[in-house]
Amino acid sequence: MENQQKVKSLIDLRLEAKMGGGEKRIASQHSKGKYTARERIDMMLDEGSFEELDMFVTHRCYNFGLENEKYLGDGVITGHGTVDGRIVCIFAQDFTVFGGSLSETMALKICKVMDIAMKLGCPVVGINDSGGARIQEGVTSLAGYAEIFERNILASGVIPQISAIFGPCAGGAVYSPALTDFVLMTEDNSYMFVTGPKVVRSVTGEDISIEDLGGADVHAGKSGVSHFKVSNEEEGSMLIRKLLSYLPQNNLEEAPVSDTTDPIDRLDDSLNSIIPDNPNLPYNMKDIIHSIVDHAEFLEVHRHYARNIIVGFARFNGNSVGIIANQPNFLAGVLDCDASRKAARFVRFCDAFNIPILTLVDVPGFLPGSGQEYAGIIIHGAKLMFAYGEATVPKITITIRKSYGGAHDVMSCKQLRGDFNYAWPTAEIAVMGASGAIEVLEGRNINKITDEAEKTSYIAEKVSEYNEKFANPYQAASYGYIDDIIEPRNTRFRIIRAFEALQTKKVVNPMKKHSNIPL
Repeated sequence: MENQQKVKSLIDLRLEAKMGGGEKRIASQHSKGKYTARERIDMMLDEGSFEELDMFVTHRCYNFGLENEKYLGDGVITGHGTVDGRIVCIFAQDFTVFGGSLSETMALKICKVMDIAMKLGCPVVGINDSGGARIQEGVTSLAGYAEIFERNILASGVIPQISAIFGPCAGGAVYSPALTDFVLMTEDNSYMFVTGPKVVRSVTGEDISIEDLGGADVHAGKSGVSHFKVSNEEEGSMLIRKLLSYLPQNNLEEAPVSDTTDPIDRLDDSLNSIIPDNPNLPYNMKDIIHSIVDHAEFLEVHRHYARNIIVGFARFNGNSVGIIANQPNFLAGVLDCDASRKAARFVRFCDAFNIPILTLVDVPGFLPGSGQEYAGIIIHGAKLMFAYGEATVPKITITIRKSYGGAHDVMSCKQLRGDFNYAWPTAEIAVMGASGAIEVLEGRNINKITDEAEKTSYIAEKVSEYNEKFANPYQAASYGYIDDIIEPRNTRFRIIRAFEALQTKKVVNPMKKHSNIPL
């Protein structure tokens, strides 16, 4: 009888723990269009796969009357489960308990599940919905944040780390998601900032709303802090599941291979005519991407940020590949500070997790102007060059149209250890465009001509001469900088064959503690 009573007590305690901060607070969470921590975990993981840890942990604080208010689990749900049958560690902050504020014991729970993820070699997903540090606990709460940050840093490049912001994330709390590989935010309900609107107003006098200061639109489109913006939590959970399907469990494994019915040798005749005859006219690079990847499926990362460059994941013959591509449809595909930084981080992620890289090039150069120079375009451009040069995963580069100046070097050229560098017959590889080149090369002769008609004719003749020499890929191919010039409609087949050949690639960088990338 006594043992039965103990079992009943256990069952009652479990039910109590699952109620978080109580029915009233759960109802309040639902009224805001938000799910509870456990509902979010169930939505994210395979049905019935979640195994919870530390359900009975409570805080240890005796300040400001907090000793009289304790909840089992202490504001965060932690454990592990599976996504498509593959193990994932997960934690979800529970806003119904002290507003999800971080305590010493809450930090210990998060650190424990992150340590387990490192031990198992599996991804960790963190769901953030927190009012910040638990003020009553003072410095122990701050120490808890730092313990989490240190684990984020040590896990970087070892296991994939994904952060879902499904509510507030403010103050020191923002730095843990910022240290992870991918950040996802929901419209309307999530926001991130180091200092809130009230502090901003009191210090700077600026009057700004929460949404305008740190909402999903701001961080997905302006700051680049958020890699994904979704309309609701259901969409966010499905997107994270899809993202995980492209990633290996850790840095010692390969990404999973999916079954595909898309033929390797599928041709797309439309690619032969997709490039406009006028080199100044745009086209949509995503049309090319969707045409060549398996089943036209492309998971774009940072879709709303630095839209002059495209990054994301796709599959070729079932194999996961990271794609970086200039976008002529936005700012002519020019490289600027934001685009360089966005692409560099993506290249380094792919390299860390053994994901081959495909680069599609149509870049007229770096964006000129004092604004870019003052913002450090030299350093940001160097980041992208460094990332490509350091990467040891298989790298295929295809020059679609323009590849001018320093931007040619930066976009995974042969000299940055590009494995196979191909070009379409529409490729133009040169130091600069024809008009600019003729101004430099023939400026003195042009200035000597006084008759305007004769001057125009002379410039046109020299531009035509320059284009005949450089507005094609054959000179670069004659030096071996381009391995082959391929028919556009056959691009998919050539990519797949090249990646198949590179499966046994072995390249090791020089021994060092770590590189000193130009940050």
